[in-house]
Amino acid sequence: FQDVEDTSPNRCAASFKVLVVSPQFEGKPLLQRHRMVNNCLAEELKEIHAFEQKTLTPEQWEKQKAQ
Repeated sequence: FQDVEDTSPNRCAASFKVLVVSPQFEGKPLLQRHRMVNNCLAEELKEIHAFEQKTLTPEQWEKQKAQ
């Protein structure tokens, strides 16, 4: 699961907030999870001014939704 929000003032695709839920994050610390996402978006991140990400495992996502 992923959710992407353009947070640029004029929706000009300069700044984004993303939520990525993946079983690949199981057992990995936050920094490693963020590096995984950054590696996948290496080319795109060159053009982005700000990038905020939240990375969760499916279990963490279910717990968050239940709150």
